[in-house]
Amino acid sequence: MSGRDDASSEKSSARPSDEADQSTPPTDSVDQRPTSDVLASVIDSGVHEINRERSGLLLSGFSAGLDIGFGPLLMAVVLTLSTGGFGDLTTELLVASAYAVGFIFVIIGRSELFTEHTTLAVIPVLDGKATVTQLARLWGLVYVGNVLGGAAFTILAVVLMPGLGVVDPASFVDIASKLITHDPHWLLVAGIFAGWLMGLLAWLLTAAQDTTSRLLLIWIVTATIGLLHLPHSIAGNVEVLFGLVIADAITVGDYVVFLVLATIGNALGGGIFVASIKYGHVVRGGG
Repeated sequence: MSGRDDASSEKSSARPSDEADQSTPPTDSVDQRPTSDVLASVIDSGVHEINRERSGLLLSGFSAGLDIGFGPLLMAVVLTLSTGGFGDLTTELLVASAYAVGFIFVIIGRSELFTEHTTLAVIPVLDGKATVTQLARLWGLVYVGNVLGGAAFTILAVVLMPGLGVVDPASFVDIASKLITHDPHWLLVAGIFAGWLMGLLAWLLTAAQDTTSRLLLIWIVTATIGLLHLPHSIAGNVEVLFGLVIADAITVGDYVVFLVLATIGNALGGGIFVASIKYGHVVRGGG
């Protein structure tokens, strides 16, 4: 009798742990969101931004333009303090990491950045949740805010920082020259790659589960853009304006050509290579 009781008690004690093991989902399903959930989150986020008040979008875009300027500024500081220059591996890595700082400030701070919305705001249009007119309104307000914020930061940095002795004005010119020396068609192609990477970043950040992962993703993607010297229309706005204000060799025409082609390239890269393809593969059963 006691043996039977012991056996039954062993079975009953073993059963809860077995059930617990069966009810616990695999590690992968806990750590990784299904792509359908990611798409739904992107659409919700895009619709929310599209429906925001006009003044809120403009102010948020202006804030992003200001904040992203710290990346190019730190790039100039690194170039000033470095014994090497562009072409030296250590310097290039340090400059690329400095470039990423501005994006960390903007994205973690949840300000509006045009190149994020080349993906986030396009997907709701593809899904029928928003119109092209609403998309154009969002892009226009955020873009104008970004450019004006970057211009304001440039004026402050060029006026104040050289006087502090931490930045050589020639570093500003070196940074700008890296972006305006391309032929126009290559500038457009490079802008597409930059927009592609930024659109991919927007998608990955939606899928990321924690702040540490988000910080790492922002650094990896934006430092890659900085290392390759790809033209990002908003960060590049500050970079080229630095050179325009300081050097006579950089003209208003150089600035306008850069801004127009980088903007078009960024929009194409984020809208086609990320928004359209990601949306298409998920709605057709991906993930």
